[in-house]
Amino acid sequence: MNLAEVLFGRTRPTPSRDEQLIALSSAAISLDAKLGLRPTGSAGIVIRPIASAAFERAEAQLAGLLEIAGRETGSRITTRADGYGYRWIVIADDELADLVATAYTVSLDLRDAGFGDQVLAAAFAFRAPDGTRLHWLYNFKRAAFYPFAPEEDGERRDNARELQASAAMTGELPIESDVTRWYPMWGMPLDG
Repeated sequence: MNLAEVLFGRTRPTPSRDEQLIALSSAAISLDAKLGLRPTGSAGIVIRPIASAAFERAEAQLAGLLEIAGRETGSRITTRADGYGYRWIVIADDELADLVATAYTVSLDLRDAGFGDQVLAAAFAFRAPDGTRLHWLYNFKRAAFYPFAPEEDGERRDNARELQASAAMTGELPIESDVTRWYPMWGMPLDG
């Protein structure tokens, strides 16, 4: 709180932690100009499922909302499981803004249904001119992005490229400052 807030009793509204996700839409031009990264048209939200009737009802509600969101944005939305037992809501759309908007809507709907702790991350796939992939991952609990550059063998990551991408986008995206929290996400069911 600053001095003016103390004197006048006003505070600025605190943005939702999920709202930080929207920063990726406005960073698209810089991602291309600074790093040569273009969206592949694929993104996903990873959810830790829990065995409960309430979660199953929320998923059923979410399926209806995803259908509506898909019609509004023209996105194709599917649900998939990965090899680790997590559930993915995979979004395909040529427009990065639509990918981000749909991911944001999904996260809010799950939070509103009381399952905010189950929403782990969002992943957005990008490709460089040389054909290599780089994903921007958004950790909902930390409200921050970090890059993940898997090698083609699917077993290693390019740490130098991740650090370069992070440095280039600092100030444009809320970047996770603790690199020990840059968790890899192997086996993402994203095309591209």
